[in-house]
Amino acid sequence: MVGLLIAIALVTGWAVSLVLLLPLDLEGVSFFWLGAVVLGRAFLHTGLFVLAHDAMHGSLVPGRPRINGALGRLLLCLYGFLPYRECAINHANHHRYPGEGRDPDFHDGVHCHPIAWYTKFMGEYLPQEHWPRLLSLWVGFIVSLHYLNQGHILNGLLFVLLPLGLSSMQLFYFGTYLPHRGDWDGLDNLHHAKTIAYPVVWSFITCYHFGYHWEHHEYPDVPWYRLPAVHLYQRQNHKINHVSANE
Repeated sequence: MVGLLIAIALVTGWAVSLVLLLPLDLEGVSFFWLGAVVLGRAFLHTGLFVLAHDAMHGSLVPGRPRINGALGRLLLCLYGFLPYRECAINHANHHRYPGEGRDPDFHDGVHCHPIAWYTKFMGEYLPQEHWPRLLSLWVGFIVSLHYLNQGHILNGLLFVLLPLGLSSMQLFYFGTYLPHRGDWDGLDNLHHAKTIAYPVVWSFITCYHFGYHWEHHEYPDVPWYRLPAVHLYQRQNHKINHVSANE
Protein backbone atom coordinates (compact mmCIF):
# COMPACT_ATOMS: atom_id res chain seq x y z
CA MET A 1 0.00 0.00 0.00
CA VAL A 2 2.90 2.38 0.75
CA GLY A 3 4.30 1.90 -2.74
CA LEU A 4 0.92 2.56 -4.31
CA LEU A 5 0.43 5.77 -2.29
CA ILE A 6 3.90 6.96 -3.32
CA ALA A 7 3.06 6.17 -6.94
CA ILE A 8 -0.17 8.16 -6.76
CA ALA A 9 1.61 11.13 -5.17
CA LEU A 10 4.47 11.09 -7.66
CA VAL A 11 2.29 10.68 -10.75
CA THR A 12 0.04 13.47 -9.47
CA GLY A 13 3.04 15.77 -9.00
CA TRP A 14 4.35 14.85 -12.44
CA ALA A 15 0.99 15.46 -14.11
CA VAL A 16 0.13 18.69 -12.26
CA SER A 17 3.56 20.18 -12.94
CA LEU A 18 3.21 19.28 -16.62
CA VAL A 19 -0.23 20.90 -16.90
CA LEU A 20 1.06 24.06 -15.23
CA LEU A 21 4.31 24.27 -17.18
CA LEU A 22 3.21 23.53 -20.74
CA PRO A 23 1.27 26.82 -21.14
CA LEU A 24 3.77 28.85 -19.11
CA ASP A 25 4.97 32.06 -20.71
CA LEU A 26 8.76 31.73 -20.57
CA GLU A 27 9.42 35.42 -21.13
CA GLY A 28 10.89 36.91 -17.97
CA VAL A 29 11.58 33.55 -16.33
CA SER A 30 15.14 33.54 -15.00
CA PHE A 31 17.62 30.86 -16.05
CA PHE A 32 17.97 29.88 -12.38
CA TRP A 33 14.28 29.06 -11.96
CA LEU A 34 14.11 27.49 -15.39
CA GLY A 35 17.03 25.22 -14.54
CA ALA A 36 15.50 24.34 -11.17
CA VAL A 37 12.19 23.41 -12.80
CA VAL A 38 13.89 21.29 -15.46
CA LEU A 39 15.89 19.42 -12.80
CA GLY A 40 12.75 18.96 -10.72
CA ARG A 41 10.92 17.51 -13.69
CA ALA A 42 13.89 15.22 -14.40
CA PHE A 43 13.73 13.97 -10.80
CA LEU A 44 10.02 13.23 -11.19
CA HIS A 45 10.73 11.45 -14.47
CA THR A 46 13.30 9.28 -12.72
CA GLY A 47 10.73 8.48 -10.07
CA LEU A 48 8.35 7.16 -12.73
CA PHE A 49 11.00 4.72 -13.92
CA VAL A 50 11.94 3.66 -10.39
CA LEU A 51 8.30 2.89 -9.63
CA ALA A 52 8.01 0.93 -12.89
CA HIS A 53 11.15 -0.94 -11.85
CA ASP A 54 9.48 -1.89 -8.56
CA ALA A 55 6.49 -3.08 -10.57
CA MET A 56 8.81 -5.37 -12.55
CA HIS A 57 9.90 -6.92 -9.27
CA GLY A 58 6.33 -7.17 -7.99
CA SER A 59 7.06 -4.86 -5.05
CA LEU A 60 5.00 -1.84 -6.09
CA VAL A 61 1.80 -3.58 -5.03
CA PRO A 62 2.99 -6.82 -3.37
CA GLY A 63 1.00 -9.93 -4.19
CA ARG A 64 -0.85 -8.34 -7.12
CA PRO A 65 1.06 -9.23 -10.32
CA ARG A 66 -1.64 -7.96 -12.69
CA ILE A 67 -1.84 -4.61 -10.93
CA ASN A 68 1.96 -4.37 -10.95
CA GLY A 69 2.01 -5.08 -14.68
CA ALA A 70 -0.72 -2.55 -15.44
CA LEU A 71 0.89 0.16 -13.34
CA GLY A 72 4.32 -0.61 -14.78
CA ARG A 73 3.00 -0.17 -18.31
CA LEU A 74 1.34 3.12 -17.38
CA LEU A 75 4.45 4.45 -15.64
CA LEU A 76 6.77 3.60 -18.53
CA CYS A 77 4.30 5.12 -20.98
CA LEU A 78 4.33 8.35 -18.99
CA TYR A 79 8.10 8.16 -18.64
CA GLY A 80 8.76 8.04 -22.36
CA PHE A 81 6.50 5.60 -24.22
CA LEU A 82 8.84 2.74 -23.29
CA PRO A 83 7.78 -0.89 -23.90
CA TYR A 84 7.19 -2.48 -20.50
CA ARG A 85 7.52 -6.12 -21.51
CA GLU A 86 10.88 -5.65 -23.22
CA CYS A 87 12.21 -3.54 -20.35
CA ALA A 88 11.09 -6.16 -17.84
CA ILE A 89 12.81 -8.94 -19.79
CA ASN A 90 16.03 -6.95 -20.03
CA HIS A 91 15.98 -6.11 -16.36
CA ALA A 92 15.34 -9.75 -15.45
CA ASN A 93 18.44 -10.66 -17.49
CA HIS A 94 20.42 -8.02 -15.62
CA HIS A 95 19.62 -9.77 -12.35
CA ARG A 96 20.03 -13.26 -13.79
CA TYR A 97 23.41 -12.65 -15.49
CA PRO A 98 25.02 -9.70 -13.65
CA GLY A 99 28.32 -8.67 -15.17
CA GLU A 100 28.13 -11.25 -17.97
CA GLY A 101 27.72 -10.88 -21.69
CA ARG A 102 23.99 -11.49 -21.42
CA ASP A 103 23.59 -8.61 -18.96
CA PRO A 104 22.09 -5.69 -20.95
CA ASP A 105 23.18 -3.17 -18.30
CA PHE A 106 26.83 -4.18 -18.38
CA HIS A 107 29.55 -3.07 -20.76
CA ASP A 108 31.10 -5.66 -23.06
CA GLY A 109 34.74 -4.92 -22.30
CA VAL A 110 34.87 -2.47 -25.20
CA HIS A 111 32.16 0.03 -24.28
CA CYS A 112 33.54 0.64 -20.78
CA HIS A 113 33.98 4.41 -21.10
CA PRO A 114 30.90 6.02 -19.47
CA ILE A 115 29.73 7.63 -22.73
CA ALA A 116 30.18 4.45 -24.76
CA TRP A 117 28.62 2.41 -21.96
CA TYR A 118 25.62 4.77 -21.83
CA THR A 119 25.17 4.46 -25.60
CA LYS A 120 25.26 0.65 -25.38
CA PHE A 121 22.92 0.74 -22.35
CA MET A 122 20.36 2.82 -24.26
CA GLY A 123 20.70 0.60 -27.32
CA GLU A 124 19.93 -2.49 -25.25
CA TYR A 125 16.71 -1.03 -23.84
CA LEU A 126 15.71 0.81 -27.02
CA PRO A 127 16.71 -1.44 -29.94
CA GLN A 128 16.36 -0.16 -33.49
CA GLU A 129 13.05 -1.91 -34.15
CA HIS A 130 11.37 0.24 -31.47
CA TRP A 131 12.55 3.58 -32.84
CA PRO A 132 9.86 4.02 -35.56
CA ARG A 133 7.12 3.54 -32.96
CA LEU A 134 8.79 5.84 -30.45
CA LEU A 135 9.48 8.55 -33.02
CA SER A 136 5.90 8.46 -34.26
CA LEU A 137 4.62 8.82 -30.70
CA TRP A 138 6.94 11.73 -29.96
CA VAL A 139 6.12 13.47 -33.25
CA GLY A 140 2.44 13.02 -32.44
CA PHE A 141 3.04 14.55 -29.02
CA ILE A 142 4.82 17.59 -30.49
CA VAL A 143 2.17 18.10 -33.15
CA SER A 144 -0.60 17.83 -30.56
CA LEU A 145 1.25 20.31 -28.38
CA HIS A 146 1.46 22.74 -31.28
CA TYR A 147 -2.31 22.70 -31.80
CA LEU A 148 -3.45 22.41 -28.20
CA ASN A 149 -0.96 24.72 -26.54
CA GLN A 150 -0.84 27.72 -28.85
CA GLY A 151 2.44 26.72 -30.41
CA HIS A 152 4.48 26.51 -27.19
CA ILE A 153 6.61 23.65 -28.50
CA LEU A 154 9.62 25.01 -26.60
CA ASN A 155 7.81 24.24 -23.35
CA GLY A 156 7.44 20.62 -24.40
CA LEU A 157 11.12 20.39 -25.26
CA LEU A 158 12.17 22.00 -21.97
CA PHE A 159 9.74 20.33 -19.58
CA VAL A 160 9.28 16.91 -21.18
CA LEU A 161 12.05 15.89 -23.58
CA LEU A 162 14.97 17.54 -21.76
CA PRO A 163 13.97 16.10 -18.34
CA LEU A 164 13.57 12.69 -20.00
CA GLY A 165 17.09 12.83 -21.39
CA LEU A 166 18.54 14.02 -18.07
CA SER A 167 16.62 11.30 -16.25
CA SER A 168 18.06 8.57 -18.47
CA MET A 169 21.57 9.87 -17.68
CA GLN A 170 20.77 10.00 -13.97
CA LEU A 171 19.48 6.43 -13.96
CA PHE A 172 22.50 5.21 -15.91
CA TYR A 173 25.17 7.05 -13.94
CA PHE A 174 23.90 6.44 -10.40
CA GLY A 175 21.99 3.20 -11.00
CA THR A 176 24.27 1.36 -13.42
CA TYR A 177 27.67 2.94 -14.02
CA LEU A 178 28.78 3.72 -10.46
CA PRO A 179 27.47 0.48 -8.87
CA HIS A 180 28.75 -1.83 -11.64
CA ARG A 181 31.95 -0.29 -12.98
CA GLY A 182 34.84 -2.68 -12.44
CA ASP A 183 37.59 -0.41 -11.14
CA TRP A 184 37.79 -1.81 -7.61
CA ASP A 185 38.35 -5.19 -6.00
CA GLY A 186 34.85 -5.69 -4.57
CA LEU A 187 33.20 -6.52 -7.91
CA ASP A 188 34.05 -10.20 -7.58
CA ASN A 189 30.90 -10.68 -5.49
CA LEU A 190 27.98 -12.71 -6.81
CA HIS A 191 26.04 -9.68 -8.05
CA HIS A 192 29.03 -7.89 -9.57
CA ALA A 193 27.71 -4.82 -7.77
CA LYS A 194 28.76 -2.42 -5.06
CA THR A 195 26.96 -0.01 -2.79
CA ILE A 196 27.44 3.74 -3.22
CA ALA A 197 26.89 4.60 0.43
CA TYR A 198 25.86 8.22 0.23
CA PRO A 199 24.01 9.76 3.20
CA VAL A 200 20.32 8.88 3.01
CA VAL A 201 19.08 12.29 1.82
CA TRP A 202 21.72 12.52 -0.90
CA SER A 203 21.07 8.89 -1.83
CA PHE A 204 17.41 9.76 -2.38
CA ILE A 205 18.18 12.87 -4.41
CA THR A 206 20.73 11.19 -6.66
CA CYS A 207 18.61 8.23 -7.72
CA TYR A 208 15.93 7.12 -5.24
CA HIS A 209 18.43 5.01 -3.25
CA PHE A 210 19.57 2.96 -6.25
CA GLY A 211 23.09 3.58 -4.97
CA TYR A 212 22.34 0.86 -2.42
CA HIS A 213 22.80 -1.47 -5.33
CA TRP A 214 24.28 -4.58 -3.76
CA GLU A 215 21.31 -4.57 -1.41
CA HIS A 216 18.93 -4.33 -4.35
CA HIS A 217 20.52 -7.33 -6.06
CA GLU A 218 20.61 -9.31 -2.83
CA TYR A 219 16.97 -8.47 -2.03
CA PRO A 220 15.32 -7.61 -5.38
CA ASP A 221 11.80 -7.78 -3.94
CA VAL A 222 12.49 -4.93 -1.50
CA PRO A 223 11.01 -1.62 -2.75
CA TRP A 224 13.30 1.35 -3.30
CA TYR A 225 12.25 3.26 -0.17
CA ARG A 226 13.28 0.38 2.12
CA LEU A 227 16.80 -0.02 0.73
CA PRO A 228 18.41 2.35 3.30
CA ALA A 229 16.99 0.24 6.14
CA VAL A 230 18.31 -2.93 4.49
CA HIS A 231 21.72 -1.33 4.08
CA LEU A 232 21.80 -0.26 7.73
CA TYR A 233 20.80 -3.75 8.88
CA GLN A 234 23.49 -5.34 6.73
CA ARG A 235 26.17 -2.98 8.02
CA GLN A 236 25.17 -3.47 11.65
CA ASN A 237 25.34 -7.22 11.22
CA HIS A 238 28.59 -7.09 9.22
CA LYS A 239 26.99 -8.81 6.25
CA ILE A 240 28.15 -6.33 3.62
CA ASN A 241 31.56 -5.06 2.65
CA HIS A 242 30.92 -4.07 -0.97
CA VAL A 243 30.90 -0.34 -0.22
CA SER A 244 32.69 2.35 -2.21
CA ALA A 245 31.90 5.54 -0.30
CA ASN A 246 31.84 6.57 3.36
CA GLU A 247 28.52 7.37 4.98
